[in-house]
Amino acid sequence: MTRLSDNQRSIERYRHHAAGYDASAERTMPLRLRTIALLALKPGDVVVDVGAGTGLSYEPLLAQVGATGRVLAFEQSPDMFAHARRRAERLADARLWHVNAPAETVTLPEPADAVLFNYVHDISRTPAAVDNILRQARPGARIAMAGMKFFPWWTGPLNLLAWLKNRPYNARPADLWQPWDRVARHCERFELQATQWGMGYIACGVLRRESAAAPGRQGESA
Repeated sequence: MTRLSDNQRSIERYRHHAAGYDASAERTMPLRLRTIALLALKPGDVVVDVGAGTGLSYEPLLAQVGATGRVLAFEQSPDMFAHARRRAERLADARLWHVNAPAETVTLPEPADAVLFNYVHDISRTPAAVDNILRQARPGARIAMAGMKFFPWWTGPLNLLAWLKNRPYNARPADLWQPWDRVARHCERFELQATQWGMGYIACGVLRRESAAAPGRQGESA
């Protein structure tokens, strides 16, 4: 039997979750909005919605980038992206660009001023994905993250709960000790706070110059 890659396993998992995803994500919408607020978006900004899923962040992001800003989004799951496409069709907003593509190879149409990693555990644990995304952002770009993590080690069996909640969605459900660290190493002034009684986190930072797009670099439209 051929062993599936992490991306293939993730796509397979979300095939089963796509139809009910919006309803299941309602409980974390306040965290999503708190994380978006950490980006401190302003009119004219270009923001990347990493692993955009069904597009639940499209409207709050569009509301903050003004008439001259843009939202650039990508999602590797065809089933999740189908819902995002229908959402985009309803919005009919020219400021939104999105594509069905994996994080490791997606090419953005222009450098970003801000990057949102909202509950995208497998992406944030994949160095090739993180590197590809962040090198298409501007030096000093604002980074914001939200996701699940393990409780402190001394809580012992409680971490079984975190693992069980993560397993249906992610290819790496046990990699929850510091799930932000592969993004944090690219950042200055990285700040972290626990959420969900210690089983979640939100974080923000500023992209280091050496991790960012070279001056004048432009992406290519997909």
